[in-house]
Amino acid sequence: MHALTVRQARRLALARAGLLKPEWTGFPQAGAGAGAPAAALEVIGRFGYLQLDTVSVAGARSHVIVLLSRLQGFDPASGESLLQPGAPLFEYWGHEASWIPLELYPAFEFRRQTFHRHPWWGDLVGRHPAVATDLLQRIRDAGPLRSADLEGRGGRGWWDLNVAKRVATALWSRGDLAVRERRHFQRTYDLTERVIPEALRLRPLPPEEGLERLLLKALEGHGWASSGTLAATWRLTGLKPQVDAALARLATKGMVAPCALAHPVNRPTPGWIRPADRELALRLDRLRPRRHRGVLLSPFDPLLWDRGRVRRLFGFDQVLEIFKPAGQRRYGYFCLPVLAGDHLVARVDLKARRREGTLQVCALRFEATGTAIPAMPVDGEAVRTALERYARALGLAVVR
Repeated sequence: MHALTVRQARRLALARAGLLKPEWTGFPQAGAGAGAPAAALEVIGRFGYLQLDTVSVAGARSHVIVLLSRLQGFDPASGESLLQPGAPLFEYWGHEASWIPLELYPAFEFRRQTFHRHPWWGDLVGRHPAVATDLLQRIRDAGPLRSADLEGRGGRGWWDLNVAKRVATALWSRGDLAVRERRHFQRTYDLTERVIPEALRLRPLPPEEGLERLLLKALEGHGWASSGTLAATWRLTGLKPQVDAALARLATKGMVAPCALAHPVNRPTPGWIRPADRELALRLDRLRPRRHRGVLLSPFDPLLWDRGRVRRLFGFDQVLEIFKPAGQRRYGYFCLPVLAGDHLVARVDLKARRREGTLQVCALRFEATGTAIPAMPVDGEAVRTALERYARALGLAVVR
């Protein structure tokens, strides 16, 4: 079995995540002008998903922040309008609700079949057949329907939504409806046959092939990963035997190889790697990343959502404290980690004040000191450049 050091795996993760120089990542660095949508699609294509989130307190939602961190000059407004008729994306359950390259639609047939019984609500469509029939007929006759236009009054939270909205979500989850576009972050539902091309819709992959394709795509974005991380990328819960079998088949085909993550004290962590990425990891070991220029990362960045992996590769405790009372938060409401070189050196809690034209730093904590004072000037410079780059993209001025 091959093995990587933590440094090799960390740098490989950054290269595959598009967070090193373009010559190491294969990503375009510029994201401005007419080429911005294509650049954004290239980023999404690397991971196979772009996780969506509603929180915009920091001035942009998570999916936009992911693109801003990789594409210099990217227009935040472009990040909100990527899903539209004709775009090579569809919205579906990936890791969470995500925008996913259209070419992966056939691989999710197993999930659409599973979601005939919704994981939260059970057989919701079966309990409300008239609502489902009427909703589908309304869309068939009158055209696409915004989620905000569904009849009835919603409650205060996701669990209190009216029946029509829940049924629409269930029909989308099982494949009867598709999300045609988003406007002002509101879904517009349409019949799947009017959104997904026939060549993809009518040629679903068998579950075994679908799993292979998704696991290989996950590994493409991670570089090195444990089987648990690969499964979690697509929320493949309860499918460990199938995941293990799919990885074994991919290994037999020479598309992946077992690779352990070495540890100076504990036992190595088993994992997987693509053969080309193993060679890349060895070359990256000689790299000297620059630490004086930083970049802000979304807490839902593909590099960060797996807390155990982040702790293992970066020694960084990635937490999200939105749901904690203010007095119990250690870091802040919506903290964005700061990447400098190949280290996560700080985290900042930001609040955009559009009317004032400012981006307020509500809290700042450097990892080396546990305070707002950096241990080294280079870390302070990294935070400064990260904040300035992000604020400039939003058209705001940083205030503390």
